[in-house]
Formats: sequence, C-alpha cells, structure tokens
Amino acid sequence: MRSLTTRATVYLDPDLHKALRLKSIETSRSMSDLINDAIRGELAEDAADLAAFEARKKEPTLSFEDFVKELKRNGKL
Repeated sequence: MRSLTTRATVYLDPDLHKALRLKSIETSRSMSDLINDAIRGELAEDAADLAAFEARKKEPTLSFEDFVKELKRNGKL
C-alpha cells in the first residue's frame, strides 16, 4: 500500500537540480525519494540536537569572559 503524499513546489538552484537528477538516475531512485531522505536526515539531526540541549539544560552556564579567565588561570592562554 502506498502512503499518502503531498505535492509541493520547490525551487532549486540549477546546479543542485542537475546533481539531484544525475543522482536519481545513478541510484535508480526518484528525485522525490532523494529529497524526502535528505529532509528526514536534516530533521533527525535537529531532533538529536534538541535532545542534547534538553539533556544538558540543567548544567551550569559559564560566561565567555569567565571561560577566558579560566583558560588564562590554567596557563592555556
């Protein structure tokens, strides 16, 4: 059974379109499949980043100024 899809108009840089078309031909995959996979990858990366932020939200913060002072105090600057 085929899943429902939504049609969208996307404007691509001509060189990106050519590269996508060539990759589609080389891999025997549709341009839509390649685009969907790329978007899923980007969203998965965003989800991982958000999870990391959530896991670290209770960590104490350190200002840039204090960080530089600490580097200097430890002889790293």
